[in-house]
Amino acid sequence: MAISVKAYFADFKGKTIWSTLLPIFIAFYLLFSMISISASQIFLFFSFIFWLGMLIKEKRKFTFPTFFWPIIAYIALSLLSAAFSVNPKISLKDSKELLLFLIVPIIYTGFFNIKKASKVNFALIVSGYTTCLYSFFFYFFKAKPWDRIEGFMTHSLTQGGVLLLFSCMALSVLLFTKNKIRYFWGFGFLFSLFALVLTRSRSAWIGLILAVCLILILYKPKTLILVPVVLGLLYFISPQQIKKRAQNIVNPSSKSDKLRIEYAKVGLRIIKEFPFLGTGPDTVDIVYQDPKYGLSEDAKKNVHLHNNILQTAAERGIPTLIAWLTFMIMTFLLLLRLTKNKDPAILPFAIAALAALIGLNVAGLFEYNFADSEITALFLYMITVPFSLNRIQEKTAST
Repeated sequence: MAISVKAYFADFKGKTIWSTLLPIFIAFYLLFSMISISASQIFLFFSFIFWLGMLIKEKRKFTFPTFFWPIIAYIALSLLSAAFSVNPKISLKDSKELLLFLIVPIIYTGFFNIKKASKVNFALIVSGYTTCLYSFFFYFFKAKPWDRIEGFMTHSLTQGGVLLLFSCMALSVLLFTKNKIRYFWGFGFLFSLFALVLTRSRSAWIGLILAVCLILILYKPKTLILVPVVLGLLYFISPQQIKKRAQNIVNPSSKSDKLRIEYAKVGLRIIKEFPFLGTGPDTVDIVYQDPKYGLSEDAKKNVHLHNNILQTAAERGIPTLIAWLTFMIMTFLLLLRLTKNKDPAILPFAIAALAALIGLNVAGLFEYNFADSEITALFLYMITVPFSLNRIQEKTAST
């Protein structure tokens, strides 16, 4: 035991307390990422403080992966949109959410050892198991037949989003690693799959189906045959309320789909009226209250347009949307290139990030999922980790 502890701390030789404790705070963020938004944000704050201390005390450069450049453009344009908002007070207050993007440089430079960085993800397993088990307990012992399970999140759609991300990580690690820890991820995937079904979040269901297809194609294309088999099995064993939800995935006559059609029409009209800077962050719901848009009373009760692309363009303008789409496309291409690195310490995380990007963006065609800080934070973590690991590998190879 003494030898293992000594070996563990040997990795921190020559490091300041800032770089030593930073991975620990990141691990605590992951631990609470699917359990408590307050606790996770507290540990993100400490991660930021210790990352800043590391940059200053160790005189490190402010570095980040290439895909962060369009994020910088997105941040700048969002702030400009907030300054010229129809309600600057609300928009500027909402702009504090832009600080979440600092997760990218924090994670990118926050690790200095591939094994330690990989082990940090064990905290995500604990978080995933905890929220899934709580969801099962609530469903079987407390929920009413019409309840949509939301775990520890504030909404079932938020729960669906984080479970979608966790499922991508769990399945990818299960299929692309060989160590025993993959079985924990495997059971985690099964738990998250059932918990996601209980959220009745159709957008997350669709996103996960496509994400799983991508993972299986990169693993063994023949395994795609499992997708319709598993979907059929899940449908067969599901309660009637969930079966009805599945049957209404594509139903233009359903209430929710009619509302989405309303939002699409009004969103396009707002974009036409506010093409350059939009209405301002978090103000679209204020603008479309105007009777001239003809929204129904039910539609006016919602606070967004149920679509990432329409919402971004309507509240921040077309240039900001272009920056956002550039970020997504660039990240996709860079991750795709990174999957050529077959190192088992990097490949599972690269494929998980690629699947998460596809899944979340597909789900975002039916839901404004990037409005949830819990989803955004975990997504940014997942897409940055493989680049962080690759940076460590390249640095190690050059020394």
